[in-house]
Amino acid sequence: MNWNHQYASINGIRVHYVDQGQGMPVILCHGFPHLWFSWHRQITALAAAGYRVIAPDMRGMGQTDAPQDPRYYDIDHIIGDLIGLLDHLQLEQSVFAGLDFGAFAIYDLALRHPERVMAVIGLENPAAPHNPQESPLAEYRRMGEQHFLHIEYFREPPRADEELAAQPRRFLHKVFYTLSGSANYFDCFKYPPETAYIDAMEEPPPLPWSWLSEQELDYFVEEYTRSGFTGGLNWYRSMDMKWQQRKPFEGVRSAVPAYFLGSENDVDLEGFHGEDPIGLMRAIFPDLRQVRMVSDAGHMVQLEASEKVNAILLDYLAEIANSG
Repeated sequence: MNWNHQYASINGIRVHYVDQGQGMPVILCHGFPHLWFSWHRQITALAAAGYRVIAPDMRGMGQTDAPQDPRYYDIDHIIGDLIGLLDHLQLEQSVFAGLDFGAFAIYDLALRHPERVMAVIGLENPAAPHNPQESPLAEYRRMGEQHFLHIEYFREPPRADEELAAQPRRFLHKVFYTLSGSANYFDCFKYPPETAYIDAMEEPPPLPWSWLSEQELDYFVEEYTRSGFTGGLNWYRSMDMKWQQRKPFEGVRSAVPAYFLGSENDVDLEGFHGEDPIGLMRAIFPDLRQVRMVSDAGHMVQLEASEKVNAILLDYLAEIANSG
């Protein structure tokens, strides 16, 4: 497809985004190790259905600038990027959809600037993990003392930065499979704390898979080979800063309409959001209008089950458009 790539100076960094279609705006926010390209099948489907779809490379990843200091990945900077993108596009409001760190970003935006958000659509991650008594990196450090844990592995530069950058294809091939519904991330817990992430993951089958081609993986590899991984890892390294910045919003309920789309084999829903993940989201977004689950998919749901995800997103967007 002839993608409409754009670049803009926003919030002190150069931001790359793809802008396709006309109509009600929908901004798609990815996580790590993803890119705008993680949404490429959604962009085409939503734009063809009459929506304007904007998919940025989030701060630190892809062709968007990647500050080296984790302090530049706190909530203020991330929300500043999204508000700045709206202002650059001359949009008063947009629907925001997000997966992984992208989901947390849009929830933070909705709590702080609800006037700029028509609705939020969360994929896989229903609410930012929050323990009022202990910071996330402290909690994950305790977990990481018992067995391998990717968040603890990512914590201190430069080990993870260098090891992933030395083998970007092997890492991305392995991690995409490990996070999918065909594998089990929690098998990594069998390895001791000092293990490298690449070594803790099982060998994936060769490409193509039913949901990912060699050419699609090539794009991710090329982008991360050029950018390195430090920007993406800084989203983890800034977790405690974000935890502090969320404290004033404990117990705050947002009036922004919300929707959720999950998958039955998602690692985050299974292991990182407690026993009632949807209840966590409803506590923040009481106007949670629909919750839909996709079978036979994992954390890579928008690629693993593209047609199902597209159909659900189009249902959600039609309801949002009609309710406006």
